[in-house]
Amino acid sequence: MFVLYLVLFLAGMYLLGLGMTVASAWVFLGGLLAISVAVAMLFYLPTARERHDN
Repeated sequence: MFVLYLVLFLAGMYLLGLGMTVASAWVFLGGLLAISVAVAMLFYLPTARERHDN
């Protein structure tokens, strides 16, 4: 799941930068949404200590 978080976060950062250079609000908002989802995943997903895999 960390890889998914990392990909979402980096893609969001890229889209934020791209949205600023092409002056497109939709691209910027897509980047902002991707970063928000990535950070929310960190708080929502259980940590390694909380998992109880047998």
